[in-house]
Order: sequence, then C-alpha cells, then structure tokens
Amino acid sequence: MLLILMTYEPELARLGVYDARAPRYTSYPTAVQFNKTVGMDFAKSELAALPVDKPVSIYIHIPFCERLCWFCACRTQGTKTASPVTAYLEHVIAEIDLVAQQLPKGIMASRIHWGGGTPTILTPDQIKLLASALEQKIPHTKDAEFSVEIDPTLVNQAKIDALVAQGMNRASIGVQDFAQNVQKAIGREQSFETTQKCVEMLRRANVRSLNMDILYGLPHQTEISVLDTIHKVQTLSPDRIALYGYAHVPWMAKRQQLIDETALPNGETRHDLFQTMAKELETSGYTPVGIDHFAKPTDDMAIATGKGRLRRNFQGYTTDDMDTLIGLGASSISKYPNGYVQNEAKSSDYTQAIKGGTLTSYRGIEMTREDHMIARAIGMIMCDFAIDYPTLINEFGDDLSCLNKAVLNLQKEYKDIVSFSKSGLKIVKHKRSIARLIAKAFDQYIDDSAKFSAVS
Repeated sequence: MLLILMTYEPELARLGVYDARAPRYTSYPTAVQFNKTVGMDFAKSELAALPVDKPVSIYIHIPFCERLCWFCACRTQGTKTASPVTAYLEHVIAEIDLVAQQLPKGIMASRIHWGGGTPTILTPDQIKLLASALEQKIPHTKDAEFSVEIDPTLVNQAKIDALVAQGMNRASIGVQDFAQNVQKAIGREQSFETTQKCVEMLRRANVRSLNMDILYGLPHQTEISVLDTIHKVQTLSPDRIALYGYAHVPWMAKRQQLIDETALPNGETRHDLFQTMAKELETSGYTPVGIDHFAKPTDDMAIATGKGRLRRNFQGYTTDDMDTLIGLGASSISKYPNGYVQNEAKSSDYTQAIKGGTLTSYRGIEMTREDHMIARAIGMIMCDFAIDYPTLINEFGDDLSCLNKAVLNLQKEYKDIVSFSKSGLKIVKHKRSIARLIAKAFDQYIDDSAKFSAVS
C-alpha cells in the first residue's frame, strides 16, 4: 500500500506533466530519427576529417550481464559462461583497429567510458587487454577521464585494481533502490552491505569520483522506502547521484513485461517520489544538476553547472564538451561534428561486420545547420533551463528563425511558466518538471504517435 502524502499540483496537471511523455533528449535529433541512408561511408568521412589538435571521447559498450534486471531497457544479453564475452572482446579490439585506421595520425582521447551491460564482467586480464589495445591505437591525454559502470555484485578488489592500473579515475555504481520488495519486483537483488563493500574497495583504490544511479517510479516504492534508500546512499557519500525516472517501455524492452504494472506508481506519485528524494539530497548539501542529477558542490559537474558549462550526451549529464564521441561495440552510438551513427545493435550482426573487416555503422542521421542550432537550444534547456540568444548567434549567426514557431507556441501555452526577452527565454516555474516538454516544443522531428518515457 502506498504511503505517499500526495502534493497534487493543479498547474502541473493543467500542463499535462503527470501524463506527458517526451524524449529524454540525450541527443537531438533523437535516435528515433536514425535511418539506414546514413551509415558506414558517413562514419568513415567523419573520422577521416577530425582535426588532430582536438581530443575525442570514447565509449565502449560491454553488453553482457550475468543477470538481466527486469527494469533495464539497455541493449544487453545474459550469459553464464565466459566464452561469449571472450569472443566479443576480440571483436571490440578488432573494431578499435578498424576505427584507428580511419583516423588521422595523432588523434588522442580525453574521455573514456565503459558502459553496459556490465563492464565488470571482464576479468582483470581482459580489462588490461582492452585498455591496452585502446591506448595503443588511440592514446589518451595526460589528464584523461576514464569512467566505468560497476555492478557491486560482480566486482572484486582484483578487478578494481586492474581498472585503476589502467587509469580509471571515475566509477558509477548502479543502486536503483535498497528496499528488498522493490528489488524483488524488478529482478535485481543487491544488498546495502554488498554496495558498501564495493564503495570501500573503490575508495581504497583512490578512485577520485564516485557516481550512484537511483531510480524512482519503481513498483512498491513509497515515501518512506525511497527516503530510506536516500539515507543509505548518503552514508556512502557519492560525489554524484543520478536520480532517474524508471522508463516503463515494455514494447521496447520485453523483459519489462515481468514487472507488475499494477504496482507501478501513477504520474502524480512519481512526481512526489522524485520531489521527496530531491529535497532530501538538496537539504544534505548536494547541488541540483539539470533535471535529475545531484553533485557535491566541489564536484566538477556542480562547478560546470554554476558556470554554464554543463552538457548532455547519451550517458546523461556530463562535463564533456568534446565535438566527437566515438562509440565502440554493439549498439554504440557515435556523435560526430556533422551527425550521429549507430553500430549494429545485435551482437551477431556486429560480429559479422567486424569479421568482414568493415565498420559496423548501420544507421544514423546527418545534421543540418538548423539541426545543430536546435540541438544547442535543447541542450541549453535541459542543462540551464534557458535559451541564450547571444550565444546561439555567436555560434550559428544571426538567423534564429527556426526557433520562432516554438517560441510563439510557448508564449501561448506556457506564458506563466516561461519568461521571454530579447536575449532569450527562461523557465521560471517547475523547471525540472517541465524542461522536457519545453525542449519538445523545439523538436522539428517529433512524432506524437511515437512512444516515449514518462515526463513525471
């Protein structure tokens, strides 16, 4: 039985926040718009044209998990044996070589992120093998940031030591929720003690920044239970916290059909759960970052927020301002100066392409000047809850006409929520709650028939 003390807000209901769905805008155009007319040839030309004096970011996707959590909508696959992981690793290393062949000599990486799936499914020797292969072909800068997503149930000191030896200086731990009945309902059992042990190992290894992912909107969550999770997380003192709303999309992620939909909170309750958790984090000293992140005031992300340098990419909020993010591994998405390209999503298709000696890029989108401008405007909304016209003019020129229709519509529909001036617009009320809907107003590709995750 839910114990939430509802704080129903008529204005949010009028604006449709409790029932609305919209893209998360980790990119614009969103991946829904990717098509197969943009693929390998585009990727090759973008790689070859990269300037040597600008570092790039690297993302490596490890899609394997020993357990498949029911809530997860990521491209993952379960395995109980080592052989699929070993074979996949060989193909990723081969892909690194194929990509390096397209790059101008001298390109370096300043940001490296291993995600999944479960990167810590790799053995210490495999960790060294992968990191060494990347360093050999695309060396990292002296001050490079190397972050890894870690499953506390599938890591030990030897793996952490191997990661740190290869340069890992940031780690991200999946927590989701510590309530046992919630964990059971989403197919992810992970005790506080296991998580605490993982944190202690990371701190002993001098990992300088730790992030934790928490979910709201899960089955059986109550105000009491989510506060208990937050309090336990606070004792672990992470530098950053990502407070994501659970995206229930069983039409995309079939495993979510195992979750009892009748136990999911409605839009109003989801909103209250988030507000309860956010208030507790802010009261304890965390700085709010964008719509769903929090960071200690001394953390780079909080500092970037204060200086207007926060950015957003496929990993969420980031301080990474690189023009290029090269995605490696099955289903990875690359961001290039002129568009996006995604690798083959199925591991079998990805493997076949690599065996054939070709890049695995199979779909994407080439961006126009207007796409770039709108992407920047949407990024401002998602990061700063505002659009700054002088900045857009400085970056793209005087013609901002592609924004006019959206601004006029916002002036009609959100006149009490958004303020407008000659220098831009600002969301002045319900910032975190309404940002995705404001961003959606500028999306020239949006298809209302498409299914997105809940805004609340």
